[in-house]
Amino acid sequence: MNPSEAPSSTLQSAATTAAKLAVEVRNASVVYPTAEAPVHALDAIDLDIREGEFVALIGPSGCGKTTLMRVIADLEQISAGQVLVNGVSPHQARLARAYGYVFQAPALFPWRTVLANVTLPLQIQGRSKVHSKAIALEHLSRVGLIGFENKYPWQLSGGMQQRVSIARALAFEPRILMMDEPFGALDEITRDRLNEQLQQLWQRERRTVVFVTHSIAEAVYLSTRIVVMSPRPGRIVKVIDSPLPDERHLGLRDSAEFIAVAHAVREALADGHHD
Repeated sequence: MNPSEAPSSTLQSAATTAAKLAVEVRNASVVYPTAEAPVHALDAIDLDIREGEFVALIGPSGCGKTTLMRVIADLEQISAGQVLVNGVSPHQARLARAYGYVFQAPALFPWRTVLANVTLPLQIQGRSKVHSKAIALEHLSRVGLIGFENKYPWQLSGGMQQRVSIARALAFEPRILMMDEPFGALDEITRDRLNEQLQQLWQRERRTVVFVTHSIAEAVYLSTRIVVMSPRPGRIVKVIDSPLPDERHLGLRDSAEFIAVAHAVREALADGHHD
């Protein structure tokens, strides 16, 4: 078959296979020592994430989703195993500014304007004020916040504050974007809108995204692959490749394909509880 005649799903699969590995996790475990008994947060995790993938980590509270993300981002140390990011250690990748990190809460400085919040880390890196401002405005535009750059965080809604956090993370031009339940505290309508905007942003830029969520619908809507984790000690129960098209809209959630993937995730979560 001529490549131009191949189904889009086949071409997408071939492109994914050819993509370089952004993250490699091999037999990684995290154990926290305590006065009573060690707490096993992660147990023998094996995971590959390829460049340009949108990978969701989903599982019950306390299963180690955030711990795994923090390990990849060099915010936690593993007790055993190996982790590589862009072919180097997480620490080396962090020094090379490979990551942008969006936390559950926006974590903005209330006394600084939107623009000043986004430019601060750039100026700390030694960028000039003029250059920092230009970069910040570009990324504020990408998240739909041009016109709000002189507002303060307390003048914005929760969803807008989180978009400022995303702009700040993108301002580094990171190859990998880490997102730890960034929309978990928002109302459903705002969450849907930000899911749609994030999906469109990923479509345009194709950065590697690692996304922690408790929401099955959110994981299925956003991700190219869904990593289902078990209760502590956190293990990977199943990795589900999404058959959904790359370009998505909220109406897709009513389709048979979407419902089938959501059902597979739900079953994997249930299986994890029974193991």
